[in-house]
Amino acid sequence: MTKYGQYCPIAQALELLGDRWTLLIIRDMLTGTQHFNDLLRGLPGLSKALLAKRLRHLERVGIIQKVENERGRQTTAYHLTQSGQELDAIIHALLIWGVKWSFGDPRADQLDPLLLMWWVHDRVHTDALPPEQVVAQFDFSGASRDTYWLVMQPAEVMLCLTDPGYEINLLVNADLACFFKLWLGQIDYEDALNTGQIQVDGLPRLVREFPNWFAWSLAAPAVREARRAS
Repeated sequence: MTKYGQYCPIAQALELLGDRWTLLIIRDMLTGTQHFNDLLRGLPGLSKALLAKRLRHLERVGIIQKVENERGRQTTAYHLTQSGQELDAIIHALLIWGVKWSFGDPRADQLDPLLLMWWVHDRVHTDALPPEQVVAQFDFSGASRDTYWLVMQPAEVMLCLTDPGYEINLLVNADLACFFKLWLGQIDYEDALNTGQIQVDGLPRLVREFPNWFAWSLAAPAVREARRAS
């Protein structure tokens, strides 16, 4: 933990929150991520050892609470305390500032397809899915050529890195950078379809419903608002 040696609430808050990865851990916890491995998957580049260190620090200063064997399962969950929950306004303010002053087209080193698909799988509106299982195959082109599968049903959504062996109901072909921009609200779904940057094939009913299955990024509303204002 960095010490600034200043009797100032801003400096003292930064002593608790200013280390690398800390605010991104809190960002993901604010959206509902509670388990170690899920946090790790959503933060590529963060090692297990450093994540454990950051979580211990946040627990020690009272921002998160560690819960063992939650709901009778042999798992450990991390919950935000009241002080952690009150960081939501700070994360949102950083989002608004970042959209206005630092958010442009993605760099090649920011185009991680696995991270993108982890976000997608985590933001499925399960109550908007059809009652039957739907399997969507995502084929990305552009900076990276990768294939992923979402196995979706109202009770569960699974992200698969290898073919799960089920019938494919939807085939999504997309330029990777384009899908990132769509996910973050920089372009609209219909525009991406019309320009051919994204193609969705399958049963017409499922193709029509596809964009309604996702909550999209939490940043997307602010990004869209900034586009309208520019």
